Amino acid sequence: MFDPLAAGPRLVRRTITRQGIAVAALALALLAKGSAWALGAAAGGVAIIVGGALYGALALGGGITPAAGALSRLVLGLTGKWVVVIAALFFAIAVAKLPPLAVIGGVVVALVAQVLAMAGGHRNGNP
Repeated sequence: MFDPLAAGPRLVRRTITRQGIAVAALALALLAKGSAWALGAAAGGVAIIVGGALYGALALGGGITPAAGALSRLVLGLTGKWVVVIAALFFAIAVAKLPPLAVIGGVVVALVAQVLAMAGGHRNGNP
């Protein structure tokens, strides 16, 4: 039986899994360039993955509520996601001195994997 309340958390889990696989593949590929490049790609990708997990927990964790409550959870989740992502990227580039191109590459790969995971994988119209 299809549970519409479980569809959101299922989509979040599927997205995080695919993002993790894509970022790990990029980090392994960049290991040939150096460990700092691999760590930078991993840091950028993990920032997006953790932000997405936080968004999923905050935005989809409240069950059925009135529209104002649901909208406030969505805004809170999105704000929390980008605060985490920006803080992690700042730490990776400015504090840890990881290669900025590798960090941004990890971000891009994670975001592309997110779009592909959210757009595909639907069977019979169910996420």
